[in-house]
Amino acid sequence: MDWIKAHPGWAMFASMLGLLAFLWGMAIPLSLAPAPIGPAAQQFAEGARVTVWLTLIAGSTGMLLGVLAGLGKLSGFLPLRWLCQLYVWLIRGTPLLLQILFVWLAAPAILPASLQLSDFASAAIALSLNVGAYNAECVRAGILAVPRGQVEAARALGLHPFHVFMDVVMPQSMRIALPALANNLASLVKDSSLAYAISVVELTMVGYRVQAESYQPIPVFIAVASIYLILTTAFTTLTAALEVRLTAGRK
Repeated sequence: MDWIKAHPGWAMFASMLGLLAFLWGMAIPLSLAPAPIGPAAQQFAEGARVTVWLTLIAGSTGMLLGVLAGLGKLSGFLPLRWLCQLYVWLIRGTPLLLQILFVWLAAPAILPASLQLSDFASAAIALSLNVGAYNAECVRAGILAVPRGQVEAARALGLHPFHVFMDVVMPQSMRIALPALANNLASLVKDSSLAYAISVVELTMVGYRVQAESYQPIPVFIAVASIYLILTTAFTTLTAALEVRLTAGRK
C-alpha cells in the first residue's frame, strides 16, 4: 500500500499489465498442475477471460447508469426522481440471481424474434442494472457531500449552472465516491459468478464442470478461488492507485 501511495501511476500500469499477462498466460503454470487442474488449464483461462469481460462491460455500463440515476434522484423534476428512486429500490430489494434469470427469461418474450439476446448479453445487462443501482447511491452521496459554499461561490463568480456542476461539483463528488465505487467493482468481479445460472461459461461454471467430471471439488474450487483472488487484487490495486491520484491535490 505504501508503494501504491508513493507511485500511483506505476501501480496503475503494473496492475493493468499484470492483469493482461495473467489472463493470457495463466494456462501455462496451470498446465503444470496435477489432474484435474492441469488438463483443464485452458478452460480455466478462458473462463477467467469471460469473467473479466463481464466485469468490464457491466462495470462501465453500471457506472454510467449510476451517474444518471444518482443525478435523477437529486433532480427537481418529480417524475424523473420517482423513476430513479423506483429503479434503485427495485434493484436493491431483489436478489441478483433473480434479476439475471428475469432478464434471461423475459427478453425473448419482450424483444422481437429478430433481436434475441445471448446468454452473455443477458448476464451483462442484469449485472449492469444491478451495479448501477448501487453506484447511484454512491454518486448521490458524493454529490451531497460537496460543501454547499463552493457551489454558491462558483455561482457568485458568474459560472453557468452546467459549468458549476461539471467543473466544481462533479470532480469532487467522484473523488469522494470513489472508494465506494471501487468496492462495488470488486464485488462485481465475484457477483459475475452468478452468470453460471444461465449457462454462461465463466470461471465458476468451468470449475463446476471440472469438478463434476473429476469428482475432486476441493482442488478445483481452491484453484477457482485463487484465480478470483488474483483478479480482485488487480482491480482493487488499480482503483486504489486511481484514488491516490485523485486525492493528490487535496492537501
